[in-house]
Amino acid sequence: MLNFLKYVLATIVGLLIFSFISILLLFGIAASTASKDEVKIEENSVLELKLDKPITERDPQNPFAELGFSFGGLSSTDGLDQIKAAIRRAKNDEDIEGIFLNMTYVDAGMAKLEEIRHELVEFKKSGKFVVSYSDVSTEKAYYLASVADRIYLNPVGTIEFNGMSSELFFFKRLLDKLQIDAQIFKVGTYKSAVEPFFLEKASEANREQLNSFLNSINNYQLQQIAKSRGIDAAELKNIQDNLLVRDPEDAKKYKLITDVGYYDEALTFIKEKIGVANDEKLEMVKLSKYKKVRGEDEISTSKNRIALIYAEGDIVDGEGDEDNIGGRRFADAIRDARLDENVKAVVLRISSPGGSALASDIIWREIQLTKKVKPVIASMSDVAASGGYYIAMGCDTIVAHPNTITGSIGVFGVIPNVQGFLNDKLGITVDHVSTGKFSDMPTITRPMTEQEKEIVQNQINQIYETFTSKAAQGRGMQQDKIKEYASGRVWSGIEAKERNLVDMYGNLDDALAIAAKKAGVEDDYRLKELPARKSFFEELFGGMGAQAKEQAIKAEMGELYPYYKMYKKAENMQGVQARMPFELVVE
Repeated sequence: MLNFLKYVLATIVGLLIFSFISILLLFGIAASTASKDEVKIEENSVLELKLDKPITERDPQNPFAELGFSFGGLSSTDGLDQIKAAIRRAKNDEDIEGIFLNMTYVDAGMAKLEEIRHELVEFKKSGKFVVSYSDVSTEKAYYLASVADRIYLNPVGTIEFNGMSSELFFFKRLLDKLQIDAQIFKVGTYKSAVEPFFLEKASEANREQLNSFLNSINNYQLQQIAKSRGIDAAELKNIQDNLLVRDPEDAKKYKLITDVGYYDEALTFIKEKIGVANDEKLEMVKLSKYKKVRGEDEISTSKNRIALIYAEGDIVDGEGDEDNIGGRRFADAIRDARLDENVKAVVLRISSPGGSALASDIIWREIQLTKKVKPVIASMSDVAASGGYYIAMGCDTIVAHPNTITGSIGVFGVIPNVQGFLNDKLGITVDHVSTGKFSDMPTITRPMTEQEKEIVQNQINQIYETFTSKAAQGRGMQQDKIKEYASGRVWSGIEAKERNLVDMYGNLDDALAIAAKKAGVEDDYRLKELPARKSFFEELFGGMGAQAKEQAIKAEMGELYPYYKMYKKAENMQGVQARMPFELVVE
């Protein structure tokens, strides 16, 4: 009887699983069919860009999103690639009359914003309009909105226009209370990633570099806003420094916006602009729909390929996953591009604060092998620092934005000693039995000896020498000269170009154009995007649980979520790190 019930239960469970998978497959087929259907755009339509999701380099793959379904956060981001493509498509689309920027918070790095802003400026050259509306406008949102012909701000809303700042957290007192000793090993006066573990405030060197690159980025952005709004950059700086804009009327008075008005008033203006009666419906096309439209100029049958390798996230050892740069996985992707005869050039799109020194070097090696047979171009996005710079420095040409964060040529390591915490706080003691003098090295349950510290510091020094030597080789400079700009110091793209750490300013498209020209395939190539992405069903069954968990944690923790992410990153740090000295969030 028990066996019978067991078999019946197993059959029921099997049928349920089969039914669930069948439903998913049917949805997948329907989504695939929907994606192939021609998307109809009505006349007198306006492309609406909300940009209310985190913006990543690549658009997520989720066919269910086209049917209105979102599983486990798989559709929780927008891809910069598709945003740019949509704006370009709209520029030449006779049915699109203009763009409506309906945004408050924009979750993207400064270089990604720069690329979107550039596309909006190019879009306006067609003679079409850009109108912006915000209930509340953050500094990032305003930077995009500043290109608009008309800028509306809610009468009871606010606009942030007070410059940039960096807030640093220090954990020395916490560690002291817990009786945890952070044993620090680093090279570089400015390599301040370890400062929170042994200082209570920023060192003078760290304060110097922060002031330098924050002012560099802020001044650049003021210059761009000045061009768009017809206001002198010095006047904008005065408005920032003295917080002269404190409410919507102030924003209009100082010409940051054109209108203090509600959402419906912005729509009324657009209707009048395109000749739609006020009582008629305004055809507003969302990005999620419009990105399915394909223009004729986007279809290519060329056999020539340029491999576009997206390197976004922390650099980690091993394979990694979709959210980081696994040293082995990316080395394999570069090798595949090298061995593919149809691939004529490689572009590395880098958005990374660094990470594992070992993984960075593994990727660097594959770049060196590849550049012997075909051009390799680096395109720096929001940040390409430390390990991120490590994988860029060996490329033929490095293209960066003026507001890219880069440099940070330095290394560090931290080995905590938790003996006091275990003994005095938890009542746990640890004994050691070893076959040799260094058998338990490194360990966190006792203080390191002076000899052990010397060994680890020598390893750090050696990696730093390797880093600066290879940087000098890649940049065609003397190692001593590179060291003047190294020492762990972070630079803006402007500062980096002045020091020959990058070659030119430009976006991803500029990097692709350079690669195509060097390979002799201008206007005759297609992109091959790498690393190869997992199929939707691999993502669904393999990663949905983790993503759902991440979304739940983010919703629950709210403003504390960034600090949780910092903790998780620290938890995953293993080995010597070539990492940017802090988490940089510009608001």
